[in-house]
This record gives sequence, structure tokens and C-alpha cells, in this order.
Amino acid sequence: MNMWIRRIAVIGTAALGFTTTGVAAGVAVAQEYAPVTISPERVKELCEQRAPKIEERVERVTTRINGGPEVAGSTAWLRAHAQKARDAGNTGRAEKLDQRAARRADQLTRLGDVQRRVDKFQADHCGVK
Repeated sequence: MNMWIRRIAVIGTAALGFTTTGVAAGVAVAQEYAPVTISPERVKELCEQRAPKIEERVERVTTRINGGPEVAGSTAWLRAHAQKARDAGNTGRAEKLDQRAARRADQLTRLGDVQRRVDKFQADHCGVK
């Protein structure tokens, strides 16, 4: 008898949760977002302090990723270390290094997107072209 009470309680709780969240009815609530307004002081701070730091970081990371085998963290460095690990018989480490090297292309894509967003913000709000 106790087991049946637990089952009914679990089913009832799940049904109540689905009903209140709209899952059972399949109702999707559309949210409308208002445009974000930034104060002139905040825009000035973003233009003078934050944007240059972001640009510097994007450039620094891009340079490191595109560096040669002597630059720690670059794609070439990861591939060289993966080859050394493979030559030493450590295939597990080599596979991990190869995976890290493969993810570098995605990181470059994201960094390019960040740079474009910063450039657009500066063109729209900072007067930089």
C-alpha cells in the first residue's frame, strides 16, 4: 500500500509540474525584449577602456593560436607535441593534443566574431571607423 501512495504522489507531482510550466499543453510563452539603452557615461567607459582591452586580448590570442611550433599554445605547437607523444608511444596524450588543436579553428572563428562585434560597437557609438 505504501508503494502505491509513493507512485501516486510522484505522478501527481510530475503532472502538476508539467501543467504549471506549460509542457503538457505545449504552450510556448513568447518574450519580447526591449532595446537596451546605455548611459553616455557608460558608452564613454566602454569606448575608452573596455573596447581597447578586448581588441588587445583578441589580437594576443589570435597571434598565439596562429604562432609557430615554438609558441606555446599555438596550433602548430599542439600538433608538434602530439607527434612527440605519438613517437613516444603515448597515444592517449597525442589524441588529447590533437583534439585541442582541432578546437583552435573554432576559437579563431569566435575571436573573429568578437572582433566584428567590437568594431560594430565602436562604429555605432564611439565614432571609430
